[in-house]
This record gives sequence, C-alpha cells and structure tokens, in this order.
Amino acid sequence: MPTPDDSLSPIAPLRLPVFRMLWTTWLMANICMWMNDVAAAWMMTSLTTKPIWVALVQTASTLPVFLLGLPSGALADSLDRKRYFLFTQLWVALVALVLSAVIFMGAVTPPVLLALIFANGVGLALRWPVFSAIVPELVPRAQLPAALALNGVSMNASRIIGPLVAGALIASAGSAWVFVLNAVISLAAAVIVSRWKREHKPNPLGREPLGTAMRVGWQYVTQSYLLKGVLLRISIFFFHSTAMLALLALVARNMQGGGAGTFTLLLASMGAGAITATFFLPRLRHRYVRDALVLRGAGLQAVSMAALAFTDHIWVAVPALFFGGAAWITTANTLSVSIQMGLPDWVRARGMSIYQMSIMGASALGAAIWGQIATWTNVPITLGIASVSGMIAMLLAHRFMPDVGVHDDITPNRLFRVPAIDTPPAHGHVTVMIEYIVDPARADEFRDLMLSEGRRSRMRHGALSWELLHDISAPGRFVEMYVDESWTEHLRRFDRLTAGDAALRDRKLTFHLGEAPPRVTRCLMETTVRTH
Repeated sequence: MPTPDDSLSPIAPLRLPVFRMLWTTWLMANICMWMNDVAAAWMMTSLTTKPIWVALVQTASTLPVFLLGLPSGALADSLDRKRYFLFTQLWVALVALVLSAVIFMGAVTPPVLLALIFANGVGLALRWPVFSAIVPELVPRAQLPAALALNGVSMNASRIIGPLVAGALIASAGSAWVFVLNAVISLAAAVIVSRWKREHKPNPLGREPLGTAMRVGWQYVTQSYLLKGVLLRISIFFFHSTAMLALLALVARNMQGGGAGTFTLLLASMGAGAITATFFLPRLRHRYVRDALVLRGAGLQAVSMAALAFTDHIWVAVPALFFGGAAWITTANTLSVSIQMGLPDWVRARGMSIYQMSIMGASALGAAIWGQIATWTNVPITLGIASVSGMIAMLLAHRFMPDVGVHDDITPNRLFRVPAIDTPPAHGHVTVMIEYIVDPARADEFRDLMLSEGRRSRMRHGALSWELLHDISAPGRFVEMYVDESWTEHLRRFDRLTAGDAALRDRKLTFHLGEAPPRVTRCLMETTVRTH
C-alpha cells in the first residue's frame, strides 16, 4: 500500500490508469508537435536563409493558439471533452498528410509552408485548453502539481524524442516522411482517446452561448489579481525565452561543424534539462514561494541565453541549454500550478486557454520581434538583448505586482438557495438589487469591501455590470445592483459559487444591521419592440 509520501511523489499520478492512458496520448501528441516544428524549421532554412522567415515558423505555429484559444476554451467547457479531444487529434493528422503531399509534389514554398504550419497550430489551439481542463478531474487536488510536472516531462521527453526521430528521418529519407509519421502517430493517439470511458454530463440549464461563455471566461480572469499576476509573468518569460528557441536552428548552423545533428542535440539538451528538473520541483516548491521560484527560473534562463549568445562551441552550448530547459520547466510549472489552483472547474478550460494564449501570443510576438532584430543585427546580439531585458522585466513584475499570498477558496459551495418563479422569462436582462442597512460609522469600511471584493465577485460570475448605490437621505442604506444577461445566466451563477464566495457573503453580513437578511429584488429589464 502506498505511503502518504508515495501519494505525493513526482510520479504518483502515473499510478492512476486513466491519467496514465491520457498522459501517454499527450506524450504522443507532443512528439508529433516537435517532429513537425523541427522538420518545418529545418525545411525553411533549406528554402531561405533570411532569419525573419526562419523565425516566422515559430510565429505560425503559435499564433493560432493566441487567436483561437478563448473560443476553444469556451467550447471545451461546454462540449463533451472526450469527443473534442478526439477531433483535435484527427485535425492534426489531416494537416500532416496534406503537408507531406505538398512536399512530395515539390510545391512547397516559404508562404505555403507557413500556411500549413499555421493550420497545424489550429489543432494545437483546440487541443491544449481541453487537455488542461481534463487533468484536474483525473487526479486528487494534492497530486495536481505532480500531474502538471509530468505533463512538462511529456513535453520535454518529446523535445528529445521528436527531434531525434525527425533528424534521423530528414537525414535518411527526407522531411516529407517526418510529416507522414506525424500523421500515423496522431491517428494512433486518436485511437487511445477513443477508448477513454468518460461520461459527459450536460448542464441542465443547457449550453452557454459561445459569445457569453467567452465573455464570462475573460471576465473571470481579468477580475482576479492572482490570475492577472500569473499571466503577466508567463507572458514576460515566454516573450523573452522564445528568442532562444526561435533562433536555435541558426545557432546550430553557426556552430563549429553545425548541421541538422547539432540542432537535434541542442533541442535534446534542453529537453533533458527540463526532465531532470522535474524531479526537484517538489523540493523547490516546498522551499520557495511562487515569486522567488519564478525569479530564480527567469535568472537561470537569462544566464543560459547569455552563454549561448557568445559561443560557437557545442560543449558550451549543450550545458547552457540543459540549464535553460531546467529554467523553462521550473518557471512554467510554477505558474501553471498557480493558475490551476486559482480556477474553479466551471471556467477551467477558458482560464487555461487564456493562459495558453498568453504563452503563445508572447511566443509568436517574441519570435517575430527577435527574428527581425537578428535580421538587423545578428543572432548573438539578439540573444544577449533578450537575456538582459527578460530579467529586468521579471524584476519589475515582482516589484509592482507581487504575489500577496492570499487566494480565494474555490471549493464548490451550494449554500445559496436558487430562486424559483412560476414563469421564467425567456428574454431580457435581469437586474438584481440587494439592500444593506449599515452603521454610518462603518460606511467607509463597507464601501471599500463592496467596491473591491464585492464587485470582482459579481463580475467573475458573469455580470454585465455592477453598481453600488448610496441613499443620500439615509447614510446607512446601500443598494448593490448588478445585471445578468438573462434569467438562465442568472441561474448559472448559483452553480458557480464557491466557499470563497460564501466567506465574502458572511463578511458583508457582519455590516448589515437587523435580524432580517438583506432584501433581494430581481427585476426584468423590459424592452419595447416597434414594428413598422
């Protein structure tokens, strides 16, 4: 029988059969991704030597996640996640087959290659939010950090396996066969997903409209100090660290005796560093708070890039990238755990999609900017600039938006009674007014609570607007007013409440005078439709 320490070990989630099966699928999917990226980047260097074209390979592969991440997350929060995940694997397989056919026909050009890489990125944009939302439902909450670290192992093991396989195929048979194998592996992963026995439970209120789901997901994240802090840090980190990855093919070519094998070795070194660091993450998380760990990861990444900038010796570049990979997994895992712990299940895919959008948007923008800077100057100068500016930016984030260390309890809570009416309105916004009677001597304190935490809570749950009214003739009377999009959306609010919301309500009630609770009024905003 496992001991408590065993249940929190770095590999504990792999003892769960469903997690192990889907982790294997994720590994296969990531191997395909790296095979695709390596083959595409190397093919682009054979089509053109301009740094901007080579760097745009990274932009084309990551930009779709930025553009489509939020719609994808909204769909993943409302559709059957198994079927959705299965569709993404089939999409990636189809794109790989088309790309290999174009290469076999000799029709590939830089713009065509970028267009098909973009199409492959669409599959990644659809896949990442749904998988990120699946993981917390597969493992106990205490094992979530280990599960996310294992996902990082999957990513970085694939960073070794994918380039090695791609490099061997490029050298022996040609790039087209890399994409053929990519399609085969993607289809095999789809078969594994199809065997997953997951019961989809539709929401009794029906599926959220896509536009509403996207708006609510965006509001939830932007109304959370914790989540905004995570997004700021992950954007800074990936904007700067992507310089190393986007220009790595050119770094490999400029090495003494550099070639496809050198490129593969450098990528494998980075992956090996990330995998090794995974086994030290539990100890590091126990020793350091989030910001301290992120700052150390960013610092190590900066040193790694600086070392890579000023050497053309493989024996210097390999250890530099090893530590760069360790820095990457440490920073990414620390921030990934932080955002997962701050998201309730009902909005998890949307929150994680915004997280992935931040990563990929920063990576896409960074790759284009650093590629252009390298075109104007050279690769070593560009890596040196990215190294210094990345560390400065992270220090500024730590200075002006520190982790306060106080997080809401997102445990689901059903304490609040759902309102029932005889004839629910089919259309129209719903205005909710809650009347508080407060001691005038404590009015300022109550106002501060409502304008900060009270407003954020209502907006996170989907309100269109929120106001606090103060009765001029009665200094102790306040009316909280917020507007929901419809009666159905108002009812969804009661499924989204957490222990943190219950605690906030109790804090509000400490200000309310009288034995009766605050009076709640719900009104339908009537509209007049004229016909001509």
